[in-house]
Amino acid sequence: MKVLNYLAAFIFVILAFYLLYIGKDLLLPLVIAIALWYLIFTLGSAFSRFSIGHFQFPKQVCLVASFFTFIGLAWLVISFLSSTVDDVLEIAPVYQQNLNARLESLAFIDIGEFEGQSFGQLLSSWIDIPAYARSIASSLTSILASGGLILIYLGFLFLEQGHFSKKIAALVSDKERERDINKLLHRIKDDIQKYVIIKVFTSSLTGILSYMFLRFMEVDFAGVWGLIIFLLNFIPTVGSIVATIFPALIAFAQSDGYSLFLIVLSGVGAIQICIGNILEPRLTGSSFNLSPIVILLNLALWGYIWDIPGMFLCVPFLIIITIILSHFPQTRPIAVMLSSDGKLRASID
Repeated sequence: MKVLNYLAAFIFVILAFYLLYIGKDLLLPLVIAIALWYLIFTLGSAFSRFSIGHFQFPKQVCLVASFFTFIGLAWLVISFLSSTVDDVLEIAPVYQQNLNARLESLAFIDIGEFEGQSFGQLLSSWIDIPAYARSIASSLTSILASGGLILIYLGFLFLEQGHFSKKIAALVSDKERERDINKLLHRIKDDIQKYVIIKVFTSSLTGILSYMFLRFMEVDFAGVWGLIIFLLNFIPTVGSIVATIFPALIAFAQSDGYSLFLIVLSGVGAIQICIGNILEPRLTGSSFNLSPIVILLNLALWGYIWDIPGMFLCVPFLIIITIILSHFPQTRPIAVMLSSDGKLRASID
């Protein structure tokens, strides 16, 4: 009987991921809207904690202020990218040409030939700056194209948010079970909120310091790289590696020698290591306790299902799944396997 239950669960998981894959165009805007709603609601809660003397702003006013803050930030980012994306796409082929010439000149690295290509030729065939630039621009354009649908979802979420607790009470007749569900949702909210706050702080710090360093080293489009580094740091492990290598490649393509490449690679890499490997673990502590290999597999899975947006959402998804699995005795062993050291926080009582 247990074998049949496990088989049914396995089939259900496979079917769920298949539906997520084929329903990407419909479901992804909804998930992005939920993420934005949560961020706006979190920022509104933060605004409500501020007071002038004994006067405290009403929650609805704080929520409206939070909404317009997000709209303003989104407008600034879109305006900045719109003013630079054409320049980046125009100069990308020049960078690629310079990079190919520089890589093919690496004759001192002799590892033999692979399919008739030298080491430098092999690297230049792997690195396609114009294709990467077009891919990033295409992803941003795709998200912006879904902006209307995201705003519609966002509006309905704000209209419905006051009725969530009533719906849970209507669905669950048992008061004890309702209490457990509310505690579970509260724990998910707290953990996601902590993850978002820490990640926004560390990513912002990484992006600002990288921008200042790249600007000082006179690397082209330092502002664009600062913004991209900020965004890429939300993608676990792979994002920080890409955010270190690509500015260094641009420095390699725009300069004549190797010194700028090595300085940029070392400088941005040092910023990533100090913040990502020293500061961030101290801030998170053992709050999430997720296995690094599980995070990488989860990253690959959601990247395959929902491309770049899936990579940004993979860690919050994993946090939610781990909390839910750890809550039920039948699925707690799976949560143990997803954890880093097998130690889970106490279940919700």
